Amino acid sequence: MYWSRRELLKALAAGGAGLLGVGWAEYEAPAEKTNRYLVGLPAITQEDYEQRRERARRLMARNKIDALYLTGGTSLVYFSGVNWHRSERLFAMLLPRKGEPVFVCPAFEERRARELVGPKFEIRTWQEHESPYRLVASLLQEWRLSTGRIGVEETVRYFEFRGLAEAAPQLDLVSGDPVTHYCRGIKSKKELRLQRAANELTLSVYRSALKRVREGMDETQVARLVASEFRKRGVSGGALVLHGRNSAFPHGTRQRQPLREGMVILVDGGCSVRGYRSDMTRTVVFGRPSERQRRVWDVVKKAQSAALAAARPGVPCGDIDAAARKVIVEAGFGPGYRYFTHRLGHGIGLDGHEWPYLVKDNPLPLRPGMTFSDEPGIYIYGEFGIRLEDIMHITEDGAALFTPQCPSISWPFA
Repeated sequence: MYWSRRELLKALAAGGAGLLGVGWAEYEAPAEKTNRYLVGLPAITQEDYEQRRERARRLMARNKIDALYLTGGTSLVYFSGVNWHRSERLFAMLLPRKGEPVFVCPAFEERRARELVGPKFEIRTWQEHESPYRLVASLLQEWRLSTGRIGVEETVRYFEFRGLAEAAPQLDLVSGDPVTHYCRGIKSKKELRLQRAANELTLSVYRSALKRVREGMDETQVARLVASEFRKRGVSGGALVLHGRNSAFPHGTRQRQPLREGMVILVDGGCSVRGYRSDMTRTVVFGRPSERQRRVWDVVKKAQSAALAAARPGVPCGDIDAAARKVIVEAGFGPGYRYFTHRLGHGIGLDGHEWPYLVKDNPLPLRPGMTFSDEPGIYIYGEFGIRLEDIMHITEDGAALFTPQCPSISWPFA
């Protein structure tokens, strides 16, 4: 089985168990007794969730939003710690601007919901023959919000939006992004520690896995090595692996390339540590790199460094993309998106890709605590592609990477 980069990210978000066809004994790594990357990490506590909800309330007041409507997903986890699998049955949290949240769930799931929600918060239930959206509407009416302005979290599915709109047509349903984006986009010190641990662990995995690569292996076999090293460290993780000319496809291809001397190896993946995600790309050459490969790799690394140097509070997100793209274009790999075919970076946290984005013309100013991928690339179809990716966080006076930049194009890197 072969995974594209996008499929890999979705699988990791879902937990990643058995991610890449686990079971080939020759690729299993022995379990470690301890994992230094996971020792001493902070827990996200009920106090943290309450602080997040209080911040949401302040943003709701600022944006004239009376309540927030969330269903299953990472925003629900962020504000409550409740991880609920999505199905066709509505499970929701209503967070009012004033007061405590209330959860809505199917009646037959109430006991399971109580285990997750805890004793403090109210749970309203609905039977299978009843409309959960009428229950939500009645709750809002109790709060005297029958004509209120309700912020809808961005991943609420259309039928969950439509159901509430039809049950309470007098509601003003608006985007909840001004609340959820700004809460989740600025990471706390705890969140930054968890992200750092996930990225440091990922770098350790890549170093170990690449040392086990042998000539003749195809991408699926190398990906299994990576998954094995993640399991060895007690986490779910994996990677998109591309060899040779396949590396020119940023998110992968169905083609397979057995590894040969002089081929590019691109490895892009990550893991989850207490829900917080890593994302890292390393590109090296198996054997002796050609002058062209070396030159392209050097340009990409210089572009990554230029973006890091440009990033500091107050600078627009789009300017960081421009700083990296300028290096690539001036080196002859342009104009525009000709060879550097995607944006520079994405936000990252509980989701592998989340708001905000380092993309052309994005005027949003950087703020301390934001975290992004810094991943310039040059993709030359029919030859090879080079991408280098590390996660950077915005500090009070600049930006820093969670992990050292890749030191060399040569396999395996130190």
